[in-house]
Amino acid sequence: MTVSRVINGEASVRNSTRESVNRAIEALGYSPNKAARSLASATQVRIGLLYANPSSGYLSTVLLGVLEQARQSDTQIVVVECEPGGDSLKVIRNMIKAGIDGILVTPPLADDPAALKLLKASNVVAVTMGSQHPEYELSSVSIDDYRAGYEMTKHIISLGHRRIGFIIGSPEHVSAGLRLHGYRDALEDAGLEVDPSLIAQGRYSYRSGLEAADRLLNQKQPPTAIFASNDDMAAATVATAHRYSIEVPEDLTVCGFDDTQLATTMWPDITTIRQPISDMSHTSIELLEKAIRAKRGGQAPDCQHKTLRFKLIKRHSDAPPAARSRPVRKKTAKRKTADGGKGKARAS
Repeated sequence: MTVSRVINGEASVRNSTRESVNRAIEALGYSPNKAARSLASATQVRIGLLYANPSSGYLSTVLLGVLEQARQSDTQIVVVECEPGGDSLKVIRNMIKAGIDGILVTPPLADDPAALKLLKASNVVAVTMGSQHPEYELSSVSIDDYRAGYEMTKHIISLGHRRIGFIIGSPEHVSAGLRLHGYRDALEDAGLEVDPSLIAQGRYSYRSGLEAADRLLNQKQPPTAIFASNDDMAAATVATAHRYSIEVPEDLTVCGFDDTQLATTMWPDITTIRQPISDMSHTSIELLEKAIRAKRGGQAPDCQHKTLRFKLIKRHSDAPPAARSRPVRKKTAKRKTADGGKGKARAS
């Protein structure tokens, strides 16, 4: 106990005793175990990270940012997959019961009213990442998704495109609606019609991007540009265009959102909105740590809403629309031959 008091700098030790202990520490070359000391004294911060997102690139960047900040500040991270609905409320309750100090909630759970109500009612320190919900009095870190959607659409219009397709993100994410709103307003401000046939529903996954791009490109008058709500769906759009022998960007401009690693690991690399996901993770953990320590000190944690800057990153997947009209995709249809057999006919 005396050695522990000396190591922790407590005042209730005689100077002569303190000097004796320090000489022994120096002679033995003793180095206190940082993790063990933190656990023993209950000073280490424990934060739960709740995630559920179809984009592996987004999740990877979130996790890297969280772990880097946690490493610097000796914070323990408990990572749990948690879909909205189902067992999400049970997971949150179990975390709180286990004595977690704070919770970082990422989309789409960050937009789930039931989860947010529970976090507010439980009085646990929590931060939502990717969206703001001031009505629940929870701190948040996000970007201006509406403005980002507006600026990207404005950029595509500046290239000369007039038929611009849009792939919406998952409806469970508030960000999906904000980006769509920005797209619509940018078209209207440029005097362009918002054509419902040029808007397709996605779910932030690569597979949903394939399906949405297929619907957009399989039209008599397909768009000359497609703005997808994340890089996964933008990459899927490029793949679909290649399957139809449509060149990107010569025949079709494709733009994405997030600037995950996927945007630069394919050709052409994707023009996209850079969402500072790693910085958002860092900032979220910093807010949690500060609020947790304030709460331990008997102070009421401040509710803060931080909006970080996004950036439009221009690469090689966008260009002015082609001077010539793009050919409509050709389908393969079955027909009966004169002798009653089946054959294949090409139809436009």
